[in-house]
Amino acid sequence: MKTTSLSPELIVAGFHALSEPLRVKVVELLRSNELCVCDLCETLDVAQSKLSFHLKALKDANLLRSRQEGRWMYYSLNLSQFVVLEQYLSEFRRHSPILPARPCSEED
Repeated sequence: MKTTSLSPELIVAGFHALSEPLRVKVVELLRSNELCVCDLCETLDVAQSKLSFHLKALKDANLLRSRQEGRWMYYSLNLSQFVVLEQYLSEFRRHSPILPARPCSEED
């Protein structure tokens, strides 16, 4: 079934990182532009220490990129890693038969 050579570790890390609601909120905020950690903290109403933990998980999963400007860290999405996760899921769609909906049987 597998036609691509996707790293199982990156797949697991990516889905694990996205399994936490706060991390999904971070990803949603970064969808349109790069943001400073201070802006993320303010928007999410989260302490920087707590957010740093979640940013590290996203970064370790290769879902985020970061750059430092002065004393601030700026984060953006690493879209190529999202493509990897999308490719993984698309393998199921591509190679699995789509079963037609079964009609409901009405019993009296």
